[in-house]
Amino acid sequence: MSSRIEQIIEEIEEYIDRDCKFQPLSQTKIIVNKEHMDELLRELRMKTPDEIKRYQKIIANRDAILADAKAKADAMIEEAQVQTTELVSEHEIMQQAYAQANEIVTQATAQAQEIVDNATMDANEIRIGAIQYTDDLLANAGSIIGHTLDSYTTKYDGLINSLQECYDTVRSNRAELDVPEADSSDYNYDSQNGSDQ
Repeated sequence: MSSRIEQIIEEIEEYIDRDCKFQPLSQTKIIVNKEHMDELLRELRMKTPDEIKRYQKIIANRDAILADAKAKADAMIEEAQVQTTELVSEHEIMQQAYAQANEIVTQATAQAQEIVDNATMDANEIRIGAIQYTDDLLANAGSIIGHTLDSYTTKYDGLINSLQECYDTVRSNRAELDVPEADSSDYNYDSQNGSDQ
């Protein structure tokens, strides 16, 4: 069963592939619904810490697995030593007991080492998997945010270019107008007539 973060990422990918249209004259930039994308990213941001905590807990269990393995190993060695003591205490079979004791200790040590090695390997695999999964989630989120940032940067640049073109057109049109400079006597005459009315 996939996590909610994976489901959100799939929704974002599906939204981009199915519902977003390409910008005019572009095959790489798309137009997104900001509210919808913000909602998905907001949910992704809220769910990410829970997923990371879950995998941190798995990593923390590595110590518990190793401690359990060590406890089992110690118990086996202690049992072997008890058996060794019991065998050696009987004088008649001391040599046989010594040999059996060494064999038991060797087997117990080998089994204990195998348990510790397996536990360490399992814990490392869990840790690496959790780190890789978290990195993949963050990489996907970074990619989506980057695409969104590119889209809005392009829109902003387009607006600036449009305003610059309008400004240049207005200046050009004003330059083409041949506006006569006002004569001071005309100005005074018009001012006086205006005041008489």
